[in-house]
Formats: sequence, structure tokens, C-alpha cells
Amino acid sequence: MSPDSPNIHDVLAYEIKKEIADRYFGFRKLIEDDKLDFVEKTRQYSFILEKRISFDLIRIYIVLKDEPLIHRFLALTGLPADLFYDPYLSQSGTIRQRVFSGVRIHGLTHAGRFKNLVFDCYERLEVHVTEYRSRFAELKRYREEINEEIEIFYRKNDLGSIMGFLRTLGDPNKTGSMEGGMEMGLGQSMEAKMRIEPQLPPEHYLPVIQSLPPLASIKGELKSIIRAAYEEHGTELIHLLSRQQGGKAAR
Repeated sequence: MSPDSPNIHDVLAYEIKKEIADRYFGFRKLIEDDKLDFVEKTRQYSFILEKRISFDLIRIYIVLKDEPLIHRFLALTGLPADLFYDPYLSQSGTIRQRVFSGVRIHGLTHAGRFKNLVFDCYERLEVHVTEYRSRFAELKRYREEINEEIEIFYRKNDLGSIMGFLRTLGDPNKTGSMEGGMEMGLGQSMEAKMRIEPQLPPEHYLPVIQSLPPLASIKGELKSIIRAAYEEHGTELIHLLSRQQGGKAAR
């Protein structure tokens, strides 16, 4: 054998390292793919929150307009006090035009149309919150599955033992003349880089929203809030929305 030819110990050390790496990185890639999928699902589900629930709530904020009435509504429904709320929302004609685009108002009187508008918005909000909570629960289950995969991964791939074993490949006192081990500091650095962090819970990325009370259970108090809002600005808003939709306000 020529001096430049690899000896059996070099070849064996290489094969051992390759087998460990293939097993480790194959399993790791599966977990990382699941974590990327979790991020994508979180992004998709945030669409429900940002585009649907936000529009439902902003419509109600615009209709109620007065901040004390809005806070009464939020307290009645158990929604977070700051969920998509900004006083500017009720003052912006551009936002009003955008969020009420395609929303039809109905009723025989101004007061009836105003009340039905709030009820319709709330019923849509109920549907979208239920959908959001279902997707949120799905993310929680998915996160548990990913973290269970990570636990199984570490039971089968003890990084400390792997790094320690790889270090012995270059220790003549433990493996004869085998070469190709790694220095202690490098091994510790690699172990830290190779570690997979647990998946954070969905509430780290998305707000927790409790289920809404059914409309029938809060209708009495909600009517009181609607009545107070209508007395302040109801007729004006109905006229504005009717003109925006190209219809005529009921008389």
C-alpha cells in the first residue's frame, strides 16, 4: 500500500461518520420540514384573523362609533379590549367605504336597518371566530406532534454521545490508530448548532380569542348599545352607507 493510500482505519472512520450523519440529518430534515409547514399554516390562519375577523370588528366599531359604546360591546362579548381597535377607524371615510363594500343593509326603517347591520356583522363575526378557533386548535395539536417528534429524535440521537464518539475516532488511546476525530471545542460548537429547538406554541404568533356568546344570549344588552349608538349618529350613517351602495335610504 502506498503512503498516500487511505488505511482501513481512515475508511472505517469515514463510513461510521457518514452513516451517523445520514441517519441524523435525514430525521432532522423531516422535523424541519414539519416546522416550516407549521409556519406556513400559521401564516395562512392569520389571514382569517387579519382579513375576516378584523373587517367584522371594524364594521361594528364604525357603526357604534363612540368609544364607551365600543368598550361596552367588547366587555359584553369577552373580546380583548384592543383587538383591531383604533379611534381613527370611525372617522375615516376611506376605511368605511372599504370595509362595507359588498355589505347589504336591510330593514323597513332607519332604526331597523341600523340594528340589522350590527346583528349581521356580529353573526359573521361568530362564524369567523369559530373558524379561527378551530384552526388555532389544529395548530396546537400540530405543535404537540412536532415536539413529540423532537423528543423521539433525541432519544434516538443523543448528541452528546454522538459527539463524544466522534471525538474518540481521533483518540489513539481509545481507538488505536483511527484518525479523523474532532477537537473538543469544535465538537461542542457543532453539538450546539445541531440541536433542534422545540416548536413554539401558536399563541406566540397569534392572539388567543375566546368563543363568542351566541347572539340570542346577548341580544337584549346589544340592542341597548345599538339604540344608544343610533340616537347619536344612526340616521347619518345609514344615509352614508345607502349612498355608498347606490341605494336609497328607507324613510
